[in-house]
Amino acid sequence: MTRLFPRLLPLLIALLLCRGLTCFAVSSDTNATPTDMAPIAVTVAKMLEQGHYLHPLSLADKNPPRLDSEPPQPMSDRVLKNYFQMLDYSHLYFTKGDIDEFMSRFSPTIATDIVHGDLTAPREIFTRFRQRVNERVAKNKAIAAAPHDFSSAKTVEIDRKKAPWPADLQDADRLWSDRIEAELLQESLNEHPLNPPAKVVTKRYDQFLKSINEQSDEDVIKTFLVALAESYDPHSEYMSPSDMENFSIQMKLSLVGIGAVLRSDDGYAKIVEIVPGGPADKDGRLKPNDRIAAVAQGSHPFEDVVDMKLDKVVEKIRGGKGTQVRLQVIPADATDPSKKKIIEITREEVKLKESEAKGEVIDAKGDNGASMKLGWLTVPSFYQNMDRKQGDEEKSTTKDVKRILGRMKKEGIEGLVIDLRRDGGGSLEEAINLTGLFVGSGPVVQAKDANGKVTVARDDEGEPFYTGPIVVLANRLSASASEIFAAALQDYGRAVIVGDQRSFGKGTVQTLLDVGKFMPIFHSQGANAGSLKLTIQKFYRVSGGSTQHRGVLSDIVLPSPTDTPEIGESALPNPLTYDEVDPQPVSKFTFTPPLIDQLKQRSQERVAKDPEFGYIADDMKRFKERLALNQLSLNEKVRKEEKGEDEKRKKERDAERRKNPIVEPVAYEVTLDTVDKPELPKVTKKKKPSTEKVAKAKGDDDEDSEASEKEVPDAPDPIRHEAINILKDLTDQFQSLRTAKAAPGA
Repeated sequence: MTRLFPRLLPLLIALLLCRGLTCFAVSSDTNATPTDMAPIAVTVAKMLEQGHYLHPLSLADKNPPRLDSEPPQPMSDRVLKNYFQMLDYSHLYFTKGDIDEFMSRFSPTIATDIVHGDLTAPREIFTRFRQRVNERVAKNKAIAAAPHDFSSAKTVEIDRKKAPWPADLQDADRLWSDRIEAELLQESLNEHPLNPPAKVVTKRYDQFLKSINEQSDEDVIKTFLVALAESYDPHSEYMSPSDMENFSIQMKLSLVGIGAVLRSDDGYAKIVEIVPGGPADKDGRLKPNDRIAAVAQGSHPFEDVVDMKLDKVVEKIRGGKGTQVRLQVIPADATDPSKKKIIEITREEVKLKESEAKGEVIDAKGDNGASMKLGWLTVPSFYQNMDRKQGDEEKSTTKDVKRILGRMKKEGIEGLVIDLRRDGGGSLEEAINLTGLFVGSGPVVQAKDANGKVTVARDDEGEPFYTGPIVVLANRLSASASEIFAAALQDYGRAVIVGDQRSFGKGTVQTLLDVGKFMPIFHSQGANAGSLKLTIQKFYRVSGGSTQHRGVLSDIVLPSPTDTPEIGESALPNPLTYDEVDPQPVSKFTFTPPLIDQLKQRSQERVAKDPEFGYIADDMKRFKERLALNQLSLNEKVRKEEKGEDEKRKKERDAERRKNPIVEPVAYEVTLDTVDKPELPKVTKKKKPSTEKVAKAKGDDDEDSEASEKEVPDAPDPIRHEAINILKDLTDQFQSLRTAKAAPGA
């Protein structure tokens, strides 16, 4: 790492995954007096101004860097709006008058106020917010208790994050009346009810009110500092000591839980990432962007977790090894939030071994019917055991992949798919080293610091270890180090990139700093000042373009359920912009780029005939229409009809799959456990839960506790199948080019 990013300050540079935890720490002291958070706030503000990649960027700056799609706003406005958003994410508690008042009072002075330790602004804003919540919850309980027949033609906005704040309290009353009615209807349509709708909704707001009233002054300022840090970019983050404990648990692979990364979104705990090899990954039903509505321990009743603090939700999901947790989940692709499913997962320890590279040798047939062997290499993350003790075995992605590839070559593979879907990144050094296995020596990635200095990282592998044709499979969940690897292979003309329109788009480097070390010596708050995750550099491809925001664009785009702007850097607040540096000279491979147009055409013809891709395209079209419309009917009859259509559609697809099952080609496992065996074992179908329990758990209000089970037919992975088809086409053309070049006179 140090060879690539020399720094004047002794900073520990870590390439961190995009795992933002935005949550409040809860204090039991309801009568807390203002604490001495001013020195911490001053230090964090100065660290951001002086150490962030955008340096010099003062909080008083009138023109901070922004995307072309964003309206210009001073840095002080950005900070305040981030704080409003963090408190009132659905724009329902504050009124426009509240916002205008605070912007007018605090925007002109907040830059100087913070650096002088004056925290009047966040305190007064939170006091008003707490007042509005207290007023609103009392009204909401009255609305929930009133009778509702759900027969109106009214609709309610699904997502209000970008909606204007209510004009006044009367406008807020109208919006809340519709919202509470929507929540009551959602609970009445819930196939897995927790309690009567009015009881669920009332308890939800009582819980939210309690958490707000328990906020201490320290909690309030910590939340403001989170908003302050994220005003610079979404990956800069202030973390209190308790947040650091959660962060440390996330970054360790040896954690006990379900193996999922969460963040708070519109009152729900939303799935950001499924940890490869973890219990949720093995189960296969929990997906990124799914929202958790309720949690139950084993057979105990469900507890509603909507509007619950994220750290409390995480605490409920974690637990002892071998214990069970049940999640009531709103699927990411659900067009109606009342459509929930129950997922039961046994908590396990997530170990490095389950996240290591693995492969398959696939017996395929070409267009002419001839047999051919193809390799499938899955890279879940870029790992390296840098903390290994003396005597421990060296562990790294590159070392493991080299062993697996060696066996694949021995088996005679003619082409290779490298699957980076859901690879969230990891070690930069491993991304560089792995690139060298396929392109040999040469530049891999560039980085620019706050001073504009560009450094180049090279690989010294020598000759490529594998020289055959390559398809790299990526999606919008492929981030960070995986984007560097994919971009390098694309820039060298070494591989065809297949998948979503683009990858995630995280092209920044963060360092984790102890705030206390930057405070005056012997300051009483220094020991518990928390940490600051600070963005200090940006990545650039050898061709000059940044991976930031834009990601890696696929050569061949396939319909995909993850190909939505709701996933990726562009969906995060205040992302850094795309830009370019000078390209680096590289020795390009000439056999891949000329073939892409023909490969794309043949793929499009197959995709158009594949019913599974038709299903995906249809689902994504309806999902995008729902996002664009952003409206949900408050008419029970309409909602039931919509749910009936969804169920009918699902049954028709399941029937078609049973009628025309896809025959998977024979494949053989190439893992670190099998790589040296005389014969490779056949890949056995991964067993996933074949039933979906729709039972009421012991203690739920419904007296009928018998489980009914629905057969859940396995949906094939059409993206995998098409990647193999593209590789077969590429391999055929690759062989033809080699034959042509070898011919006399060629």
